[in-house]
Amino acid sequence: MNYDIKDIKLAKNGLLRIEWANQSMQVLNNIKNRFAKEKPLKGVTIAACLHVTTETASLMQTLKAGGAKITLCASNPLSTQDDVAASLVKHDKISVFAIKGEDNKTYYKHIHSALDIKPQYTMDDGADLVSTIHSERQELIENVRGGTEETTTGIIRLKSMAADGVLQYPIIAVNDAKTKHFFDNRYGTGQSTMDGIIRATNRLIAGSNFVVCGYGWCGKGLALRARGMGANVIVTEVDPTAALEAVMDGFTAMPIRQAARIGDFFCTVTGNINVIRKEHFQIMKDGAIVANSGHFNVELDLDGLGSIAKSRRTIRPFVEEYVLENDKCINVLGDGRLINLAAAEGHPSSVMDMSFANQALSVEYMVNSKKGLENTVYPVPEEIDKAIAKEKLKSMNVKIDRLTPEQKQYLASWSFGT
Repeated sequence: MNYDIKDIKLAKNGLLRIEWANQSMQVLNNIKNRFAKEKPLKGVTIAACLHVTTETASLMQTLKAGGAKITLCASNPLSTQDDVAASLVKHDKISVFAIKGEDNKTYYKHIHSALDIKPQYTMDDGADLVSTIHSERQELIENVRGGTEETTTGIIRLKSMAADGVLQYPIIAVNDAKTKHFFDNRYGTGQSTMDGIIRATNRLIAGSNFVVCGYGWCGKGLALRARGMGANVIVTEVDPTAALEAVMDGFTAMPIRQAARIGDFFCTVTGNINVIRKEHFQIMKDGAIVANSGHFNVELDLDGLGSIAKSRRTIRPFVEEYVLENDKCINVLGDGRLINLAAAEGHPSSVMDMSFANQALSVEYMVNSKKGLENTVYPVPEEIDKAIAKEKLKSMNVKIDRLTPEQKQYLASWSFGT
């Protein structure tokens, strides 16, 4: 078995942490138990490029229980939990190629190593597997039957590929499932991002001006959590509808150039490039703290910041201090990468339970699909989405009402009046 991890001796601690996460992942555990009996993925090869966390480990165990042969690599150089990677190799016999803090060259070497399995299905968080197959490993395309995508950034890339007619196999957009983005993006990102910022800085959030760049589902969750901790939340947006929603939700909306002058904390969650640029860094307060919780570190123009800095140093773990020519200091967290995984542990397991249930069931759906899927991006089938919601409620001991026959008839009819 091939693998490349930091230290196999970390496996014992990783095993305990995976066990802890599994205690809050009842939906995925139920799928794992069914997969172990039915083996719906028997003989299937899957290459996964995901954050190597305890929750991801539970997904890998589920896929293996279903009969799949799996390789796993990291979807971000700073998102790997090394003890988890070690446990997957030692205890689950799964090939893992991931080391926390790996350089860019090693990151892509690991992607190629994961693809050497010649996958029939890919599982992405950011679409790096798909893009690498299409650009550098085209010999693999004829063997690939489909793939799944976990996050907003990846969906943007994949829909662009589909629109340009270059996508060579079908993808299911796991991120767009209601049981994913309504919960993972909002509650998961909101809590884990605040966790990462606080772990990295140990600074007080209450009373600060907290700037959230982007008011999609991730931005909504982050704004809610920052306000819950006593911050004055400012939202920057380019979408008028999203900005209007932020205002109606009780937040202040303004351009980033205006917010840059008054913010104490900044966090980007847009999926776009250079959201905070050199001209914004130049007018920030002395001591401003800047982070990113979008998938790639391109949201912060760190090259631009570096060009106006006379010095830089790591002042504490995950905090790099840039000193500008006017002696003001700008503090960048986690190299501008996903701060919730760079400095913390990522989303809570109970919310990843639904996200990864979507992953497992979407792969099963593609394997069992009798109709030919076109080379485009598909939503998660509604029946899967609703089944996961029902299972999650059941695991939380929550019961809900059912429509009466009369109500069903009313909703299906056009003839009833007032």
